[in-house]
Amino acid sequence: MKHDLSGRPRLALTAAVVVALGVGVTIGALVVGANDDRDGDGGPPVRHGISLVSFDTCDAALAEMKSRVLPRVGPYGLDEGTFVEMEDGDLPAAGGRAEAPAAPGAAPAEDSAASKQAAPEHSTTNVHEQGVDEPDLVKTDGRRVVSVADGVVRVVDVASRAQTAAVSLEGGHPTQLLLAGDRALVMSGGDAIAYDTPGIAPGEPAPRRTPKPAPTDTFQYASTLTLVDLTGTGRVLGTLSLDGSYLDARQVGAVARVVVRSVPRLEFTYPGEEAGPAHAMLANKDVVANSTIADWLPAYRLETGTGATTGQLTDCADVSHPVDYSATAMLTVLTFDLTKDLGTGDPVTIVADGDTVYGTGANLYVADDHVAHAMGGTRADGGRTELYQFDISGAGKPVHVASGGVDGTLLNQYSLSEHDGDLRVATTTSDRSGSQSRITVLRRDGNTLDRVGLVDGLGVGERIYAVRYFGDTAYVVTFRQTDPLYTVDLSDPAAPKVTGELKITGYSAYLHPAGEGRLIGVGQEADTSGRVTGAQISLFDTTKPGATRLAQYHLEDSWTEVEGDPHAFLYWPDKGLLVVPVSGGVAVTGGEPERMTAGALVLKVDGNSFRQTGMLTHTSDRYDGVPMAPRRAMVIGDELWTVSEAGVLVSDLDSLGQLAWVAFT
Repeated sequence: MKHDLSGRPRLALTAAVVVALGVGVTIGALVVGANDDRDGDGGPPVRHGISLVSFDTCDAALAEMKSRVLPRVGPYGLDEGTFVEMEDGDLPAAGGRAEAPAAPGAAPAEDSAASKQAAPEHSTTNVHEQGVDEPDLVKTDGRRVVSVADGVVRVVDVASRAQTAAVSLEGGHPTQLLLAGDRALVMSGGDAIAYDTPGIAPGEPAPRRTPKPAPTDTFQYASTLTLVDLTGTGRVLGTLSLDGSYLDARQVGAVARVVVRSVPRLEFTYPGEEAGPAHAMLANKDVVANSTIADWLPAYRLETGTGATTGQLTDCADVSHPVDYSATAMLTVLTFDLTKDLGTGDPVTIVADGDTVYGTGANLYVADDHVAHAMGGTRADGGRTELYQFDISGAGKPVHVASGGVDGTLLNQYSLSEHDGDLRVATTTSDRSGSQSRITVLRRDGNTLDRVGLVDGLGVGERIYAVRYFGDTAYVVTFRQTDPLYTVDLSDPAAPKVTGELKITGYSAYLHPAGEGRLIGVGQEADTSGRVTGAQISLFDTTKPGATRLAQYHLEDSWTEVEGDPHAFLYWPDKGLLVVPVSGGVAVTGGEPERMTAGALVLKVDGNSFRQTGMLTHTSDRYDGVPMAPRRAMVIGDELWTVSEAGVLVSDLDSLGQLAWVAFT
């Protein structure tokens, strides 16, 4: 299988989530003083106000959004895509269940016997910031392993090494979950199903409204949030189906914030053989003019043990917007205490789009570089990223405290880092002369994020592939033909400077700390022309101002999920154990090449070198015995647990000898 690594998608995260999380909480507030540093010479920034205001009434909201959209309506809908109206109540059926859900108001299930046991030492999901959990397809609390795959949440008891629960879910394809005590919140992003508008018969005028397609042919996004009780055989406590696509979530303690993106439900028509673009455009403008507020705001369906309720997710008074906006998308942030009953999430909505979210324990930063939903995923200009800072120290809605902006576009959430009150932002800019990257240092002054420092000129003609900050030092990987690993000194925020540049073939797409003065990079090796040749893991010495590479492990013609999703990476420093899922490849570290198809590559960081200790592969009758790479790995006590769609393999942490195989049912 070939992989186009040069065009790989940015991390999921969590991506479009970003703006929603932050911006949506600025209801009724005036945000001013966002910075514009497009002066290009590092001089004082030019300031432009960014206002976030709420609508007064639903009538005012509808009239204003119509006025924003009408000029952009054409014969094929809007210039940013076509929105299609769904039938009233056409949200997906709320989640299926293994048992009847608990009634609203019921107390949380008592701690299971497993939850009362002392959990052994264990690894957790690999996240950007300690104390801020991120959704993933597998979670563990050391007593049980909880996974979601194929629409089923499965629970495996660590002590007995047996599957104890399998809860089938409905509504989209659940792929991520968060864990709190005996409960899991499962997120389903839903499918976007396109349909072709029926052609216009020769001689007929363009219809004022195209007949609504059958529900199975509707183009729609739907997300489902399911709260699952993990005790016993498991059961669904409640489901919340949302009119919008799930973007991302973050969890601090038992409080989770979930962001969804929705678009207006407007049913546009298209030109036919006889009725041309002019007729279609008039019909589409009529669709907008005759729309109601229900066509614009997201809807919901909440199902609990006492029945289901449906309605408009957000009140008009809880919708805010920038002064300048397009009204083509909305972002809604929902807040859930996972120890309580599932409700509608106390929603707050902003008429905006977004790309990336980054959070610490006290602050949430939302970034919008206008890339994630741009046509083709790119921008013609050099890019611009707006940033919003929110206080999330409380359990309720985030509170906006400051805004700012920088030139360029982000790679992912690892482009952002808060340190000693400063926000460091790594971006790539491009213009007619080419591309280059930079790090901008922002500091809060009142309600603005002011630029206090900037270093640019990194990777001229290239773009950022990886970023990681460690205290006063940043490491930035850019790539086109070779991989410059830049070391940037940020100890003086007003005068950041490059202190080292290591040029090697290939690149790292993810960087991870490996103890004092050590850095691990995971990515692709490449030849001198920039053609990638397979997954590689590098060990760098960072004790001096410029990094040096101590060791490299290379698998020809292979790929690792870590390149696109750092959640797949495991490093257990106590044992120097490194686990990376790989697909395809030939080991070329010495001796006879070892052919392999898919597995979890287990390496030992041994001094200044790597030593392969094993390759763990899963096979199952459910998948016709085809070997597959485990998606996640975790250390629990003195055991290594690897998880795939087929099941869980339990291995001895030292010898990697098989201790148990738990096939998923």
